[in-house]
Amino acid sequence: MPVVLRIKGYKFWFYEADLDEPPHVHVGKDEKEAKYWLTPIILARTGRFRQQELSEIERILTAYSADILVAWRKEQEKRGRF
Repeated sequence: MPVVLRIKGYKFWFYEADLDEPPHVHVGKDEKEAKYWLTPIILARTGRFRQQELSEIERILTAYSADILVAWRKEQEKRGRF
């Protein structure tokens, strides 16, 4: 489970088993976990986050999506999936 970003109390990571899916990231904070598709950035699962938190997560993803996509591709390459 490579963590690719920690910011404002949120942790962004990938699950190794999910690398066959389209690019996405899991986001966690305070025992909540959401999932976002990255291209384009779309909420896949709310994970009990409130709308205000989801809006903040989307702002973070917009700012860091290029870096997260690079990390996604590197993880795929490490596992021979790219």
